[in-house]
Amino acid sequence: MSDRSTVRPIEILLIEDSPSDADLAIEVLNQGKILNNLHFVEDGVEAIKFLRRKEPYLRVPRPDLILLDLHLPKKSGIEVLEEIKTDPILKLIPVVILSTSAAPEDIFKSYSLHANCYITKPVDFVEFTKVVRLIEEFWLAVVKLPLN
Repeated sequence: MSDRSTVRPIEILLIEDSPSDADLAIEVLNQGKILNNLHFVEDGVEAIKFLRRKEPYLRVPRPDLILLDLHLPKKSGIEVLEEIKTDPILKLIPVVILSTSAAPEDIFKSYSLHANCYITKPVDFVEFTKVVRLIEEFWLAVVKLPLN
């Protein structure tokens, strides 16, 4: 592992409307071994504003990885995913779907829109923590991200 002070942090955008799930994911990722800057928005409209750097997100960095819930207010996760994957600038950002839904149609639709993986969010606190740690271990330590 490299010295954390000389490594550029991974920019993560968490798009999640559940405050408890967001708090837990933020806590686990902040305690992780991989240096990251975690950004958080609560709905699909804010997610698109963030990604397109619209007010109030004019100076935010482009995410290296997106963690996206499907059931969001204002604009669904599927709609957000579709906008990301049809935009020539945003489409290379890996999108991990992290949803309570295990519905085959949600999984199929997500992959048909080029989600990079689909994870069903466990309802159990300990299991949810394990899943977030596995996301960190795989997506931030193993996978080579197209960093900007």
